[in-house]
Amino acid sequence: MDVTVFRAVTRPLPHAVLLCTASGRILATNPATRRTADCLRTGADLLGLALDADNLRVRLDQWLRSGSPLPGVATVRDSTGTAVRLRCHGARAAWWRGDEPAVQLHLARLDATDRFVALSQQVRLLHRQTAYRLAIAEQRDRLLRSETRARARMQRLYRLTAALAASATLADVCDAVHKCAPQALDAVDVTLELHSRRIVPSLGPTDRFPALGAWIDLDAVPAPEPVTSGPGYGLRVPLEAEGIMLGSLVIHQAPHAERDSEHTTAIAQQISQAVRRAGLFEHEHRLAERLQRSLLPTLPEVEGLDIASGYAPGTHMVDVGGDWYDVHLLTSDTVGFTIGDVAGHGIAEATAMAQINTALRSIARRCGERPPAVLTQLNDFLGTYHQGLMATACYAAYDRRTRVLRHTRAGHPPPLLIHADGTSRYLEGTPAPPLGPVPDTRFPVSEIRVPEDAKLVFYTDGLIERRGESLDAGLGRLAQTARSTPGLGAREVCELLLHQQVDTEMPDDRALLVVGFPGREGERG
Repeated sequence: MDVTVFRAVTRPLPHAVLLCTASGRILATNPATRRTADCLRTGADLLGLALDADNLRVRLDQWLRSGSPLPGVATVRDSTGTAVRLRCHGARAAWWRGDEPAVQLHLARLDATDRFVALSQQVRLLHRQTAYRLAIAEQRDRLLRSETRARARMQRLYRLTAALAASATLADVCDAVHKCAPQALDAVDVTLELHSRRIVPSLGPTDRFPALGAWIDLDAVPAPEPVTSGPGYGLRVPLEAEGIMLGSLVIHQAPHAERDSEHTTAIAQQISQAVRRAGLFEHEHRLAERLQRSLLPTLPEVEGLDIASGYAPGTHMVDVGGDWYDVHLLTSDTVGFTIGDVAGHGIAEATAMAQINTALRSIARRCGERPPAVLTQLNDFLGTYHQGLMATACYAAYDRRTRVLRHTRAGHPPPLLIHADGTSRYLEGTPAPPLGPVPDTRFPVSEIRVPEDAKLVFYTDGLIERRGESLDAGLGRLAQTARSTPGLGAREVCELLLHQQVDTEMPDDRALLVVGFPGREGERG
């Protein structure tokens, strides 16, 4: 086949077909070629017309080596200067016998009517939409991860804030910091370095701050040397409140942990405020305890009796209480015992307690052998000088010759009589209202003969009462503990019973008066 036959065969075809040499010279075209791109004429240089000549030259080499049509794309500029994109299928023209090998190309315009173009555009649009959706999904995942991290950090910060807010003492603050601060700071561990003398003011030259073991006291030991690298490296953040430098918080961070200075500073400020608040609380608590103990009497030694007393403040009480106890030497043979509790806590209650105890000593000197008369006059005293105040009390008079104990109570828990073998019973009697609210109250009296080697325990309600627990449960626990007292003296029994309750939230003050009644041999000794 030659050029003439090629033209005759391709003339009726609706699409463009041309024959060109390896160098790009067009040898022949069919009529549809001029309609496709009018610049494609016999004798024209296809590579010269192409806007992407380098790519087209590569395609010509590929088509010359192929016996089957291969696809491709070319862009030429027509006579008006418009760029025309052409979809090509070319292969070596094996029938050509010229000096230079030739390629036979089938061409079609790449425009919106071309299904290949439409498909390509749809594919590109689909790719763009897919990429957009992937980008949106990735951004959403990043935001979700960021929100999750922020929420987890806020929860850890809230746990620390709540723990610090609920901490009253320095021990509570240190415990909250060690438990919650590492998580809130994304740290491995934290260390508190505090100045105890700045946190809790001293009450005197002999005052010593108790070692808590949960923090480093910079006033007792030299400040640790700063570690700037290595496994012991820690970020030291100052703790300051109300212009007072309280110490430092040392943060032991993980090797690759991210640091947020603003977050760290905010947590350090919260800890500083909690430490400062706990230090003032500790100071007030110790001051209240010292004042309370100064108001309690020093008991006299009574021949033939083993007497001991004890007092323990409420765990979280900073106000002085109204608990009191006393021993009255009435006659050579008669001894009076009293214990009571003014309702409430505070300076007013402590002052009333001191006045009641003073008045009671005067009353006991006049009628101390008659318990009902003692409480009657004490009730009149409260009604006259402390209107609106209420107190519970128990008063007993003991005759050492007859071993007879006469006692009466005004709204107070019953004394516990412990036998030599550890068995015990409460000295019940006809109840009477507390002192103060009810004038002209009658106070019934009960009488027992005290067994030899027995012990009588007077106490305030803080020893047996617990929040959420019935009074009978506290009385039963006290009687159960009394089983461990055989062979113990009054002092040992007092220590045992004073601390027999488990720790609970905000227990009341506890006052205790223990009287041992030795047998005849003990009395003679």
